[in-house]
Amino acid sequence: MNIDQKFDLTGKVALVTGASKGIGKSIAQAFGQKGAKVVISSRKQEALDEVATEFNSEGIEVLAVAANIGNGQSMVDLVNKANSHFGGVDILVNNAAANPSFGPVQHTDADVFDKIMNVNVKGPFELAKLIYPIMKERGGGSIINISSIGGLSPEAMLGIYSVSKSAIISLTKVLGKEWGRVGIRANVICPGLIQTKFSEALWSNEEVMNAFMKELPAQRVGQPEEIASLALFLAAEAGSYCTGAVFTADGGYTI
Repeated sequence: MNIDQKFDLTGKVALVTGASKGIGKSIAQAFGQKGAKVVISSRKQEALDEVATEFNSEGIEVLAVAANIGNGQSMVDLVNKANSHFGGVDILVNNAAANPSFGPVQHTDADVFDKIMNVNVKGPFELAKLIYPIMKERGGGSIINISSIGGLSPEAMLGIYSVSKSAIISLTKVLGKEWGRVGIRANVICPGLIQTKFSEALWSNEEVMNAFMKELPAQRVGQPEEIASLALFLAAEAGSYCTGAVFTADGGYTI
């Protein structure tokens, strides 16, 4: 057995949403460094173009496509462009997420609830359905959904966000169970506190961090590349017997 080959993505095409920064960017970069062609997507084309320039300088073949994961036609256009440019998709990473609300659930209005659910649950569901026939025709593929430890146990003041992340865990299990027979694997990663722009309000708050560290065995905030390494395992042949599984990467917070 050659263990390096188990992590090789040469000849594969990966589509990563929310890839202009943070966890999504790190995942796309890791995949590209292991030989995959990568399609990166987020809402802003300018930010994606900057990432594409960086990736190109590393020899990564990349296509940057702005898309709104909460918009059905936008997702159709994204998949069509990825398919026509690279001839298919083998790996889908649903990383894009929204959390416009921070506070108790009784203060979350219906519009905010709908936005969170559309981006965090319905978007990944619809994108997976669009990718399904492409992966099936290619003999299989890997879907990696990014949830949160909030999906395992509700986080304070992030109630509806936690609900959405719990739903994506359940959706992943459904996809793994129903699509395994055609060679499509689906797994979900639940990160803890990772040092990204998305979570800056938490890790930049000294009071919050002091309380957090009392419950954290690792005694540090995680880094995006630590999630990327786990995603690489799930995307590659190394993780070929994993489907419908829930992986935590949280420094031991949920122990």
